[in-house]
Amino acid sequence: MKKILAVLMTLLMVSSILSFPAFAEEELKYSDDASDFVLLAEAVPDVILEIRYYSTYNFVGDRIDGYEQPVALLTKEAAAALKEVSDELLEKGYRLKIFDAYRPQKAVTHFMNWALDPDDVRMKEYFYPELEKDVLFPQGYIAEHSGHSRGSTLDLTLFDMKTEKEVDMGGTFDYFGELSHPDYTEITEEQYRNRMILREAMLNHGFKPLEEEWWHFTLADEPYPDTYFTFPINSDSVTEDNDLEAASDDQYVLYLGTNDKDTNKPVFTQQESMEKAREILMNHFGGYTIQEAFGG
Repeated sequence: MKKILAVLMTLLMVSSILSFPAFAEEELKYSDDASDFVLLAEAVPDVILEIRYYSTYNFVGDRIDGYEQPVALLTKEAAAALKEVSDELLEKGYRLKIFDAYRPQKAVTHFMNWALDPDDVRMKEYFYPELEKDVLFPQGYIAEHSGHSRGSTLDLTLFDMKTEKEVDMGGTFDYFGELSHPDYTEITEEQYRNRMILREAMLNHGFKPLEEEWWHFTLADEPYPDTYFTFPINSDSVTEDNDLEAASDDQYVLYLGTNDKDTNKPVFTQQESMEKAREILMNHFGGYTIQEAFGG
């Protein structure tokens, strides 16, 4: 009976949230356009990645939907600001360790579906030992939309280059409870100071904190404050678009062995290039490699 009541209370909470005008589906913008996103490891080469939702070590206990590769994606604007944070902290002996960045909407839906299952408490002792699962919705730990899906929010910590370990923040990433509040006082002075080092550096370069999670920051001037993105997390989501953008609008270089006398490179229109590439791959593949066909 208690489980049934818990499920009913959760369903009522979700129903009330979804019916509230500010969260009505018609008010939301969704997009699968990844053209303004970059691979974080390329934009900020000094970061360390530990993408928790690609692994099973997270509050759900499974790999989360939409996390197809252990990479981090972020809007170009947020990545540029994070590069400044990284540069500042490197001078102090720290690197940034990233737990999560852009999060597709399907991942948030995965969290919601998990929260509605009262029997799945596999990771309770690690991430929410002080809470019952049926309070995660009403207390705001789980919601139907996330700022991460707008592409300029990330979760991170500090890595000490001297000790070659994560800095002690007095609590683990994704712990549900007051311990995770940045201003929580029942931790050591050193742990609190470590939290403030991260917080100050992020604020210095345009990020704003979340008062419930010491690891969570959003670019204050985020480029897509009203858009929730849906493309999956993998390198192809951004590299394909970037490769096309790198080509000129009116010409595309294709190496076929015949060089222009002035440029020493054969230049065709994009349509001609695609037609020639298609012809090579379909009819003459045995005589070319993929790299030769596309100028690699």
